Amino acid sequence: MQSVVTPLIFIALFNGHNLDGWQGNLDVFRVQQDAIVAGSMDKPVARNEFLAADKEYENFELRLKFKLLGGAKANAGIQLRSRRMAKDSPQPHEMIGYQADMGDGWWGCLYDESRRRKVLAGPPEPDRNKLVKQGEWNDYRILCEGPRIRLWVNGRQTVDYTETDASIPQKGLIAVQIHGGPASEAWYKDVEIRVLPETK
Repeated sequence: MQSVVTPLIFIALFNGHNLDGWQGNLDVFRVQQDAIVAGSMDKPVARNEFLAADKEYENFELRLKFKLLGGAKANAGIQLRSRRMAKDSPQPHEMIGYQADMGDGWWGCLYDESRRRKVLAGPPEPDRNKLVKQGEWNDYRILCEGPRIRLWVNGRQTVDYTETDASIPQKGLIAVQIHGGPASEAWYKDVEIRVLPETK
């Protein structure tokens, strides 16, 4: 008898209606127009805040739409294979791990949040702000397979990074962020994930 292979399909990570299955500061994150909205256009964002999905993921393809409002200093991102800082740490609201970055000068970059604190890979600086439609919906595609992480913005590949440090965890939480700073909003919708087989 021929075996049947179950296809690896995309499933919704955010249901578009409420924040069931996500954890974060609900004074900062809300659902509006079928999207996760972080921050406010009425007041500054006091500090970095993260809304994390409950489950940890290792190998996956993540697709979502995003837009960032608030001008040139607005900043946000999507955390990958990350964890929250300990509650007794100096910054318990922070997360540590890879971030698919968002913001002028940062679009399409892979940043190492709260760890090495630097851009690990990304498109040439003069090209970064050309990747997105400012203030409009854009697409992020994120593919994590073993130590390899690839990013696409609006269909254009911006990162093909392979982690060489074996001590860096390759499994963790997925989260959306708003960066502390001036009044701004980060919007995320159509968040879906396809879980891939474990690498050997």
